[in-house]
Amino acid sequence: MSATDQPSGDTPFSPSAEATLLTDSPPGMWVPDLLEGFERLTIPLEVDEEGPNAATLVRTARPPASTPARTPVRAPAGDASVETGDTPGEPDAIGARPASRIPVLYVHGWSDYFYNAPLAGHFEERGYAFYALDLRKYGRSLRPGQTPGWADSLEVYDDEIGQALRTIGREHQQAPVLMGHSTGGLILSLWASRHPGRARALVLNSPWLEMQGSALVRHMATAVLDPVVRLQPKNFLKLPRVDHYWRTVSSAADGDWDLHPLWRPQYAFEVPGGWLKAVMTGHAAVAEGLGLTEPVYVMLSDRTVFSAGWRQDMTAADIVLDVEILAQRATRLGRHVTVVRHAGALHDVMASPQAIRRDAVREMFRWLGAYAGPA
Repeated sequence: MSATDQPSGDTPFSPSAEATLLTDSPPGMWVPDLLEGFERLTIPLEVDEEGPNAATLVRTARPPASTPARTPVRAPAGDASVETGDTPGEPDAIGARPASRIPVLYVHGWSDYFYNAPLAGHFEERGYAFYALDLRKYGRSLRPGQTPGWADSLEVYDDEIGQALRTIGREHQQAPVLMGHSTGGLILSLWASRHPGRARALVLNSPWLEMQGSALVRHMATAVLDPVVRLQPKNFLKLPRVDHYWRTVSSAADGDWDLHPLWRPQYAFEVPGGWLKAVMTGHAAVAEGLGLTEPVYVMLSDRTVFSAGWRQDMTAADIVLDVEILAQRATRLGRHVTVVRHAGALHDVMASPQAIRRDAVREMFRWLGAYAGPA
């Protein structure tokens, strides 16, 4: 890997992109979200060299107190509840949301944001209170002039995760289930290790727990990165620019999902060397063992396909991470780890084709019912 100067254009986002990025919600106020049937709340964070930071908490919309109407959650065509055959999250599941509900906090991965409305609906209809967090400089929290996804330590996210959980805790007193995809799974695992006893359980969707290949690859990459990061931590690495993963998930190509072009772009965010160093520091901590006491559920594809060029079998595999390495590293998370492999699943198991995500939902809730039910 080698570093290259920060390219011109919309990365970090230039003023030309300003009209398509969100602004903060009024302080303490939930406002309608771009995702139909949801609302969002801005969580103010500290100011850094790029300006004010914020994170965004997202939840299913509350109907007006005087209106018994239901707020539907839109699903991709044909995506139905595995139990009832109804659209997830329709009728009464989203209504009053009693305080006794177990909250779920979902965190996305790299170059991503929360868009999976059916996933939220599945949790809501089973009596959970679903929330998602767009981290600083991602998705709903990305602002003009910021380097997308930038952080020089994964511990920085303790701030927004803590604030999000305090906000959730004002409505729901039960300990939360933490659910993370890819880098989000790594972030939440590390957070849980620093905050023992705060979570009820962790559900990890293809968590990025190690570099492709092995710890040896990580050590070699660290040796290359260290001198670059010390001088220019925000310099982008010269990596292949391919859109293969986007093709597997976007409804504009071979996938099912209508994706925001700036929040989950066709070509993923450029990778700053300092950010990758922070991720590899997290990988080293996992390799040493996190010692989590909470039960952990890990869902993965059954195989990985790596290729420089597009192949049609990429639509039925993890083409981002090495699932064999992930399965091995998962055992270092804690004493109680369940790993489930899904044939033909994508890197985001819950964004896989309908039949696969239906089975993944069924198995996940079976596990949650056994290990993370009401106290």
